[in-house]
Amino acid sequence: MYMKKEILEFPREIFKDNNLTFLEAVIEHLKDKKGLSFREISRTIFRDERNVWTIYNRVKKKRLNNG
Repeated sequence: MYMKKEILEFPREIFKDNNLTFLEAVIEHLKDKKGLSFREISRTIFRDERNVWTIYNRVKKKRLNNG
């Protein structure tokens, strides 16, 4: 099966929050700004869909506690 390779670009600003890990920042950006589903994100970054969901929810909890 041929998979189309796509280069992902991210704005630098998403990595400036020291409370988030690199992966958390990427997943939050893909979900909230790009509107990708958990399945699409998992296929894009080669992670299990359940892990993507867990990381995204961790980010949301961090945002609630620090916001």
